[in-house]
Amino acid sequence: MKFSTFGFDDRLMEGIDASGYEEATPVQQQVIPHILAGKDIIASAQTGTGKTAAFLLPLINRIITTPHDSSTINALVIVPTRELAIQIAQHLEGLSYFAGVSSIAVYGGGDGGAFVQEKKALSMGADIVVCTPGKMMAHIKMGYVKLGGLKYLVLDEADRMLDMGFYDDIMFIINHLPAKRQNLLFSATMPPKIRELARKILHHPEEINISISKPPEKIIQQAFVVYEPQKIPLVLKQLREHSFKTVLIFCSSKQSVKQLTRELRRNKIKADEIHSDLEQDKREEVLMEYKSGRLPVLVATDILSRGIDIDNIELVINFDVPHDGEDYVHRIGRTARAEADGTAFTFVTPKEQRKFAGIEKLLGKPVPKGNVPPELGEVPEYNPVASRPNNQKRNFKPRRFGNRNNSKPSA
Repeated sequence: MKFSTFGFDDRLMEGIDASGYEEATPVQQQVIPHILAGKDIIASAQTGTGKTAAFLLPLINRIITTPHDSSTINALVIVPTRELAIQIAQHLEGLSYFAGVSSIAVYGGGDGGAFVQEKKALSMGADIVVCTPGKMMAHIKMGYVKLGGLKYLVLDEADRMLDMGFYDDIMFIINHLPAKRQNLLFSATMPPKIRELARKILHHPEEINISISKPPEKIIQQAFVVYEPQKIPLVLKQLREHSFKTVLIFCSSKQSVKQLTRELRRNKIKADEIHSDLEQDKREEVLMEYKSGRLPVLVATDILSRGIDIDNIELVINFDVPHDGEDYVHRIGRTARAEADGTAFTFVTPKEQRKFAGIEKLLGKPVPKGNVPPELGEVPEYNPVASRPNNQKRNFKPRRFGNRNNSKPSA
């Protein structure tokens, strides 16, 4: 389905063409007509399905084709993280380039200059504001945010926001909005708490469900059953023996991220890290290096598991087993975006086997187990029923991978 079939304004079509969009994705085909018709939406769509454009395009079109008050905020897009706010704002800027839509991203961690710019936009009016809940609530409490003419509210990654404890912040913001507005709620999953939120804020919504909780079939998944000390040597082995150009490695803790990044660099692999200890400017700098292709390996906490729009990631490594099946789907969903293929490796220690078995149950089938190179030593059996946290093999001594050889890493 071509974007021209939606009847968008010519100014918006110019932005669509300039952004290289041609065919609408299934979620866009289903969502856009309802938004253009002014209906409330509750939509669940797997990451990477094009849902950002699914709400941005009709929002931009409605703003530029209907009368509105330019001295107030017309549309509010609430997202869980700064990274997602920045990404959506950049996406918005490209699509609306020829449409003359004003927009700003409002999130924590900025300097005094950013605050001044945010205050000016929120007090004088902007067509679309993309924000994180806590930062927006702080601005509202200061008394200058112009919300009286708001017509559109978008909650993106709603399940993630509730998981992060933003329910009260979201309801505080909603209580300061006009009662008559169009509401769009997007969530990767639909647990009861999302249904409850939807009942409170949506009016006779259209419900759309696409591919929940299943990774794309084209992702090649493999699990490697290992002891904890074998993880770093296995990462090094994989990066040396395969020619992956873009690699994203997820760790469950900041400490693991820092340790792994140090080891990669020590072994002459160009890598950097993203976690909450970094200043926002540094995080944005690292992410830009990675997006541009100048940085082949990025090690991160779950801060990047959702909402980062990078289409060419070839390999995702779960250095630690994710907390649940939904996190697993979101993590490996960073690869095989658009029409590309992708690979996802997960390292499973004895204490993580039961957790990983739960993920396999969600997927509806076992994840194929990869062969650990014999030079890394004996590996545990995959037996999640008998697995216990205390059965970690104590006398295992991993082979150290230093720089003694002359092999050149491919990543």
